Amino acid sequence: MNEFSDTIAVALKYDGLAAPQVTAKDSGQGGENIIELARQYGIPIHEDPALAQILSQIQLGESIPEDLFVIVAEILAFAYTISGQTPSINATITSKD
Repeated sequence: MNEFSDTIAVALKYDGLAAPQVTAKDSGQGGENIIELARQYGIPIHEDPALAQILSQIQLGESIPEDLFVIVAEILAFAYTISGQTPSINATITSKD
């Protein structure tokens, strides 16, 4: 087992109008690639293994379910604060065990 095998990354996009959508997801080395791209583009990264696992079950292009609105809203609010942006914003949620 290598150091990337447990990494899960899920990228979300929120335009301020509709629920956030899953725009990318992968695990292992692919997850690490998503994280690296997010870093390169200055996209905020939030590490939450449990949430990353749940979000990874959502199909690409699909909106997050209502039961995740509050937690994702808190993460996006944090992302807005540290990046000085308002919607539209991207965020990446990761699991690095």
